[in-house]
Amino acid sequence: MSKVRLIEMGPRDGLQTEAKTIPTEVKVAFVDALSAAGVDEIEVSSFVSPKWVPQLADAAEVFARIQRKPGVRYMALVPNEAGLDRALAAAVDKVAVFTAASESFTRKNINASIAESIERFRPVVQRSPVPVRGYVSTAWHCPYEGPIKPEAVLPVCEALLELGCTELSIGDTIGKAVPDEVARLLDVLLPVVGADHLAMHFHDTFGHAVANSARAHAMGITAFDSSAGGIGGCPFAPGATGNVATQALVALFGESTGIDSTALEGASAIVRPWIS
Repeated sequence: MSKVRLIEMGPRDGLQTEAKTIPTEVKVAFVDALSAAGVDEIEVSSFVSPKWVPQLADAAEVFARIQRKPGVRYMALVPNEAGLDRALAAAVDKVAVFTAASESFTRKNINASIAESIERFRPVVQRSPVPVRGYVSTAWHCPYEGPIKPEAVLPVCEALLELGCTELSIGDTIGKAVPDEVARLLDVLLPVVGADHLAMHFHDTFGHAVANSARAHAMGITAFDSSAGGIGGCPFAPGATGNVATQALVALFGESTGIDSTALEGASAIVRPWIS
């Protein structure tokens, strides 16, 4: 099996919805343990305003204290140019911006239309000296609009690529997608976007994430977002609990991930006592 790249979401997407305040040293230990386990890309934190995501207010300190392992890429989510400046000051290797395929979700999430959200990111992408990933949330189902047509997702992806995003993460935000729906969307995206620019971001709310990952991989996708221990969700999507567990994808794809499953479980154990 060819190399499967797992992008670890635990430290950011996993911890952003926790009610407890998780100590900075726990977050740092979590990231360091993930690096040691063989994870080669980690979304460490978010430079969104602490007013909106107070759980990640210590992003700069976490970046300053982690032990950076050669070959590992450390990423952060940024909402705007101010967030980009803070991220670059923290010496991130990659940044991510976020929009959605649902107008209602985008308005609930960032108080903007899809088009407005993309225009907000234009100066971020143009100014960034590091690669930029674009998140496309609610690519299959929206908590407010219901099913999303594949034809609505494609123009969002095209706009992000036109801006200069090097990778698109396609999100099943509320975890309702099933393998046939995954295939229908990829049938639309792959001829235009190409597998090399796509990652899948599945939530396991209804238990479909592993089967969805297997179907996407069979169609040529080799990059998947996951979260150690399956922690996390989206604070703006009711019921969207649980990213697909990194352990589940390591079990599915095996040695092709390059991740040590025992060490990965040890990393999960660091934050487990803090997870509600």
